[in-house]
Amino acid sequence: MNSSILFYIIIGILSAQFILETILDYLNSKRYQDPVPQELNDVFDSKEYEKSQRYKKTNYQFGLVTSTFTFILTLGFLTFGGFEWIDSMARNISDNPIVVALLFFGIIMIGSDLLSTPFSYYQTFVIEEKFGFNKSTKKLFFLDKLKGWLMTIILGGGILALVIWFFQWAGSNFWIYTWAVVALFSVFMNMFYSKLIVPMFNKQTPLEEGSLKQKLETYAKNVGFELKNIFVIDGSKRSTKANAYFSGFGKQKRVTLYDTLINDLEEDEIVAVLAHEVGHYKRKHIIFNLLASLVLTGITLFILSIFINNPQVSLAIGVSQPSFHAALIGFGILYSPISEITGLVMNFLSRKFEYEADDFAKDTFAAMPLVSSLKKLSKNSLSNLTPHPAYVFMHYSHPPLIARIRNLKA
Repeated sequence: MNSSILFYIIIGILSAQFILETILDYLNSKRYQDPVPQELNDVFDSKEYEKSQRYKKTNYQFGLVTSTFTFILTLGFLTFGGFEWIDSMARNISDNPIVVALLFFGIIMIGSDLLSTPFSYYQTFVIEEKFGFNKSTKKLFFLDKLKGWLMTIILGGGILALVIWFFQWAGSNFWIYTWAVVALFSVFMNMFYSKLIVPMFNKQTPLEEGSLKQKLETYAKNVGFELKNIFVIDGSKRSTKANAYFSGFGKQKRVTLYDTLINDLEEDEIVAVLAHEVGHYKRKHIIFNLLASLVLTGITLFILSIFINNPQVSLAIGVSQPSFHAALIGFGILYSPISEITGLVMNFLSRKFEYEADDFAKDTFAAMPLVSSLKKLSKNSLSNLTPHPAYVFMHYSHPPLIARIRNLKA
């Protein structure tokens, strides 16, 4: 298949994805005015519901602007030789393949982020500010940006350099060694992310002694879940939205509660949230997701190894001198339909796992505290109570609120 055909396939894939996402967003927006299910009538009062409607519409309109801008920019970049221009810039600085690749992706990453910064700034300091969610400062916003760049350069650049070195050393078998490195890195990050990465952005403190900690530890003991690490994270420094998550394995496992969650929920509701998170652990969802991710990564890398030596893939994105880094860009776009399908499967399984974790919380603690906590969290984040089924199918990793509550009350 020559590069011209591949070019039009790439344009077709990008266009089809944009059209599909635009249609899904439109269908979802038409459901904003649907009657709220009876079971959710107590989530919002009339004034709060009107506010949630305005929030959803504002985000929909803003999302349409940002997605259209990104789509047009990407098409322009492909059509008018943007990747060739960046490749030439990188080759003027060095002729080492690893250095050229790092410069190539570095320029793309920083350039893309600089172009998207006005949009994320507007999202944070105009939209989120207007609806009372934003707690971040401009200093913190830009500091987060710089830290994100630093992490990407160190971690992303290091892994990319290693992958290209594997390619130079092992040829098309590079995928095996890359897979091994990715697997080790994924396991390591799963275990130590909260210890190594989170402190760069947030302060974590052990949950103070008191009735909440006692209730959490008592519940964990009752279900045979060893819980020595309960931390509170200062999520309120950026947003009023609340969350909780579980991370790590063995002695490294920990539960992290946002300070906003502790402020918004009653103690029994927080225990119910913990019970849900423990349910994921007990039902082996975390292990399954990690293994599934590694298997999908291995398959992707194997397919990449078949395409990476084909010069037509580089030529298809307008880069005249075929290379690993150019082919990686082209492959990423060509492979995206398969990624969409695997993403749908993983989202389906994720929604199934959420039901199972809810059932675990219901069976080992109680249903109603989890129901009330879910309602409060939805209210405080002005979430969509009437999403379109097609949008849920394509994008939701969690079932809609009404589905979870009906399951909990069943």
